[in-house]
Amino acid sequence: MNSAQQKVPPGSDPRPERYQQGRGLALAAAGAIAFSGKAIIVKLAYRHGVDAVTLIMLRMLFALPLFVALAWWAGRGRPPLTARDWKVVTALGFCGYYLASFLDFAGLQYVSASLERLILYLNPTLVLLLGWALLGQKVSVRQLAALGLSYVGVALVVGQEVSMEGPDVALGSLLVFASALSYAVYLLYSGQEVRRLGSLRLTGLASTVACGLCLLQYAVLRPLDTALHVAPEVLWLSVINATACTFAPVLMVMMAIERVGPAVTAQTGMIGPISTIVLGVLLLGEPFTAWVLMGTVLVLAGVWALARWR
Repeated sequence: MNSAQQKVPPGSDPRPERYQQGRGLALAAAGAIAFSGKAIIVKLAYRHGVDAVTLIMLRMLFALPLFVALAWWAGRGRPPLTARDWKVVTALGFCGYYLASFLDFAGLQYVSASLERLILYLNPTLVLLLGWALLGQKVSVRQLAALGLSYVGVALVVGQEVSMEGPDVALGSLLVFASALSYAVYLLYSGQEVRRLGSLRLTGLASTVACGLCLLQYAVLRPLDTALHVAPEVLWLSVINATACTFAPVLMVMMAIERVGPAVTAQTGMIGPISTIVLGVLLLGEPFTAWVLMGTVLVLAGVWALARWR
C-alpha cells in the first residue's frame, strides 16, 4: 500500500469531491457559454426587422414567470422584505438588469457579438475603478497595468470594426460600455444585499423589477399591438433568449459557485468571450481577423491578471 492510499481514512471515497468539482466546472462553463449566446440570439433577431424596445420586452416577458418563481422559491421561510429592502431591490433591478440590458440590446444593433462580449468582459475592471472612485478603495500599479492591457485589447477590436463598418460602431461600443458600467454599479452595491437576502432571492427580485420596467417601457414607447406583428422567428428566439441565455445561466453559475467557489467560477467564465467569437463566426458570419484574436488575448490576459493581483 502506498502513502497516498494510507492517507485515505477507512470507508472514505475521494471520488465524490472530484465529482462535485467536475460538475462545478461543467456548470460554470455551460453558464458562461449560455450567457454569451445572448448576443448571438439578439443579432439573429435583428435580421427580422425588430427594434430593441420590442425585442427586450419579449425577452423579459418570457423570463418574468421564471424570475417570479425564483424569487418565491428562494424567499421561502425568510422574513418578508421591508420598505427599505424594496427600495434597494428596485434600484439594483433598474441599474443591474433593466438599464444594463437595454443599453446592451441597443448597442448590439451597431457592433458585432464578439466586440460586445469583449466590452462586457471588462466588468471586473469597472468594478475596481468604481470602488476606487466612489468608495476610496486602493488600486495598485499592477492592477492598473492589467486594466491597461484589457482596454488596449478592446481598442484594437473597436478600431478594426470602425474601419470596416463605419462610425456607428463607436456609438454601439459606447452603448455596450455604458451597459457594462451600469452592471458594475449593481455589482459594487449588491454585496451587502446578497448577504442579507441571498443571491438567488436578490437575483429573482431584481430581475422581476427589470422585467416590469421593460414591459412598462414598451407600453409607453410602442403601440401595444406591435409585438403581434413580429416574425415568428423573433418569438422563438426570444423564448430561447429568456430561458437558455437568461434564466438558466443564473442557476448554473450559482450552482457552480457552491461547488468550486467564486474565483474558479470567474476564471472558467473566460470561455464566454471565446465561445461568442466562435458562434459569431459560425452562425452570424462575423469575420475573425488577427486584430480580433490579438484584442481577445489582451482582454482575457488583463482580466486574468487583475483577478490574480486583487
